[in-house]
Amino acid sequence: MKTYKMEVCGVKRELPFVKIKDDLAFASFVIISDTELISACAKELAAKIGEVDAVVTAEAKGIALAYEVSRLLGLKEFIVARKSVKSYMTDVVSTEVNSITTKGTQKLYLDGVEAAKIKGRKICIIDDVISTGESLKAVETLVEKAGADVIRRAAVLAEGDAVSREDIIFLQKLPLFSISEDGDYSIIE
Repeated sequence: MKTYKMEVCGVKRELPFVKIKDDLAFASFVIISDTELISACAKELAAKIGEVDAVVTAEAKGIALAYEVSRLLGLKEFIVARKSVKSYMTDVVSTEVNSITTKGTQKLYLDGVEAAKIKGRKICIIDDVISTGESLKAVETLVEKAGADVIRRAAVLAEGDAVSREDIIFLQKLPLFSISEDGDYSIIE
């Protein structure tokens, strides 16, 4: 398996390539179960995020990161936008998303109890990687439907066009890759 070697916050990892198209790929950055990487990145992200009332993430790879960032910021909890409605959820707020890492349209849900907790509050949305921005946009729509104000958007990595966005906080750029006819991967500048 071909990989991209990367160092983030002093932690080295090899990221496997995932084809998006015949001639285009991304390096798969999976942080969810990586305690060492989460600890290193959360410390730097928390310092850049500063004061917020709550942290919100989508039910995905950003959950453990959101936990650690919220802990470092001294918050008592964080909010997770769920991928399905659970039996205990009431007064659900919902939206749809088309993410680069998920096939097809996906829905995100916020329990009415969670929505009430963030209403009128200053929110930071946390993710592992911001690429097309579709997942971020969906969580932001959900948070705004709940009556909260998104004041920060943060991720460990920004990929593709996201690196030029001025409305996000990120620690490092993750390049996209072209794939040659003989199967070699090259960074797209």
